[in-house]
Amino acid sequence: MGFNCGIVGLPNVGKSTLFNALTQTAAAQAANYPFCTIEPNVGRVAVPDPRLDVLAKIGKSAKIIPTSLEFVDIAGLVRGASKGEGLGNQFLANIREVDAIIHVLRCFEDGDITHVEGSVDPVRDAETVETELMLADLDSLEKRALGLVKRARGGDKEAVAQMALIEPLKAALEAGKPARTAVPKGEETAAARLQLMTTKPVLYVCNVEEASAATGNAHSARVQAMAAAQGAKAVIVSAAIEAEISQMPDADRGDFLASLGLEDSGLDRIIRAGYELLGLITYFTVGPKETRAWTITKGTKAPGAAGVIHGDFERGFIAAETIAYDDYVALGGEAGAKDAGKMRVEGKEYVVKDGDVLLFRFNV
Repeated sequence: MGFNCGIVGLPNVGKSTLFNALTQTAAAQAANYPFCTIEPNVGRVAVPDPRLDVLAKIGKSAKIIPTSLEFVDIAGLVRGASKGEGLGNQFLANIREVDAIIHVLRCFEDGDITHVEGSVDPVRDAETVETELMLADLDSLEKRALGLVKRARGGDKEAVAQMALIEPLKAALEAGKPARTAVPKGEETAAARLQLMTTKPVLYVCNVEEASAATGNAHSARVQAMAAAQGAKAVIVSAAIEAEISQMPDADRGDFLASLGLEDSGLDRIIRAGYELLGLITYFTVGPKETRAWTITKGTKAPGAAGVIHGDFERGFIAAETIAYDDYVALGGEAGAKDAGKMRVEGKEYVVKDGDVLLFRFNV
C-alpha cells in the first residue's frame, strides 16, 4: 500500500532544496531502514515514530523497520500552467497521481534569488497555484459533462449519478472555490476517482530564512492565517537549515537543533504532517526478529490491516490478538499484558486503533 505526497510550488521557493534534504536524510537512514529512490524525483522516507524504539527494547527485537511515505518533487508551476505554459501539462499530470499536496511557499526575502512574480507574497503565490489547479479541474469536468449530459437525458442511471456528483463540484470551481469544498457527503471515494487536483488535501510549508526557523515571520503568519481559514495546516521550515542537517551525523543533529531553539527538524514535522494529512495511522508487530510499523488508513478493520502484511493474512483471517500501545509499555510487553487481562482477541469487525500492537491468527 503506497501513499505519496507531491511537493509543489512556484519556481525558486525552495521546493527542490527541501526534496533533496528529504532524500539525503533517507539515504543516511539506509543502513537501518528500507529506502529507495524510485525515480530521480521520487523518494521514500521513513516516518519518525519514537514508539518503535520503546517497543523494540521491550520486545528485545533484533531490528526496527519503520513505515514510510513517498515524496514526489513535481516540476515548478508558473502562471498559465492550466493552459500548458511552462511545464504545465507535465506538472498537472504528475499532481493528479499523488494522494496529497505539500505546497511550498517562499516566506523569505533574498535579493539574490529572483521571484517569478517580482516580490515575496506567499498568499498571492498560493492563490496563483490554486487558481491554475482549479482552472484545470474545471476544464476536466466540463469535458466529462459533455459526454454525460446526453446519456443522463436518456435515463442512463450511471450518467445521472455521475452528473449529480459533478454538478456541485463544477459550480464550486466556477465560483472560484476548490472542488474539495463541495464534495457531497458520503461521495468522497467517488469524487477521488475523478482525479481532481483541488479535492486533494493540502499542507502549506512556509520556507523561512534561518533566523525565523523556530518562530516564523510576518510572511509565515499570513500563511498560517490563510490555512486556518481553509481548515488546512501549515508547517514552518528553513530549507537551508534542513539541507545542512541532512548532511550531519545523527549524533550532532540534536545539539544543532537545540542551538536554533528547535525540538525536531522541519522535515520530521513535514513527514508527520503528511502522514496525518492522508488520514493514516500506524499499528505495530513486535517480536524477537523485528519491531515493525505498518500503515493503514483510519477506519480500517482488522482483516484489512492484516492484508497489509500479506494477502493470505486477510483471506484466512481468524482473529487479531490486540494490545494497546500504552498497555504494552506499562505492563512490560505481551506476557504482562496477558496476565493483566489487557490483551484482547478481536474479530473481523474490529476497527484498528493507532498504536495497536497486533498478532494475527489466520488459516489458509
